[in-house]
Amino acid sequence: MRTPEEFISLSQSALLAVRSEAPLVQCITNSVVVNFTANVLLALGASPAMVDIPEEAEPFARVASGLLLNLGTPTAEHRQAMLRAVAGASSAGTPWVIDPVAIGSLPVRTELAMRLRELKPDVIRGNASEIIALAGNGPGGRGVDAAHGVEAALPAATELAAGDSVVAISGPIDLIVGGQYRVRIANGTDLLTKVTGGGCALGAVIAAFAATSEDQLSTTVAAVTVYTVAAEIAAERAAGPGSFALAFLDELSALRPEDLSERARIQVERVTR
Repeated sequence: MRTPEEFISLSQSALLAVRSEAPLVQCITNSVVVNFTANVLLALGASPAMVDIPEEAEPFARVASGLLLNLGTPTAEHRQAMLRAVAGASSAGTPWVIDPVAIGSLPVRTELAMRLRELKPDVIRGNASEIIALAGNGPGGRGVDAAHGVEAALPAATELAAGDSVVAISGPIDLIVGGQYRVRIANGTDLLTKVTGGGCALGAVIAAFAATSEDQLSTTVAAVTVYTVAAEIAAERAAGPGSFALAFLDELSALRPEDLSERARIQVERVTR
C-alpha cells in the first residue's frame, strides 16, 4: 500500500528530474492556450515544442520526451497531426496524454476523442464531464465547463483506467485513478479557472512528468501536486487573475521540494478487485 508520504517523495524526485532532464514536450494543443502552455513548461524547466503540422508530427513524436494532445480547437490539420503523432509516439514508446476538451455535445471532437481513446493513451486528463463523456456515460458538460462533480466521474474514470490509462480528473479536489489506486489531491485555487489555459497547461505538465518514469500513476500524481501547490502559493500573493497568472509562473519556477512536503494534501485509497 502506497502512502501519501511516498507519493510526496516521488513527486519531489519527479520535480527534480524534470528540471535536470528538461524533457522535450510536443504539444498539439488549442490555439487559445499555446503561449501560456509554453510558458508553464519553461517555468518548470521543460522544453515546449508546438509541432502540429501533420507531416512533422509523427517523426517529431518519435524523438520527443512526451506528447500532449489537447482537443480544444481541433482543426482538420490538428486532427491529422494528432493521429500521426500517436503513431510516432506508440512506435517509439513516447508517453502521451489526451485532454478531451469539451467533448460530448460537439460531434467532431467527440469522434476524434473516441478514436484516440482506443489507441490507449498513457494518461487522460479532463474535467468530470469530459471524463464521463469519454467513457460513453453521458453527454458532456457546458462547453469547456464541467456540469458534474469530480466524484460523479469516478465510475467513468475507473472504466477508462481499466484500459491501462491513468485518469486525472480536475476539480476542487483532483482525483487520479490508476491501477489499484485512487489518489485525491486537495491543493489548488479557484483562480486557475479564471486564467485561460489554467486547465489545459496541466496536460502538458503531465506529459513532461510522464517522461521521467514509466510509473505513470506516480508521475501524474507528481504533476498535479506540483501544479496545484504552486498555484496555491501564487494565489496567496495575487490580487486577481492577472497578477495570479504571473505569480503562478514564478512559483512553478521557484517551487522547492520541501514545499510539497509542507503543503501537499494527498489522500490515498487502494481498491481491491
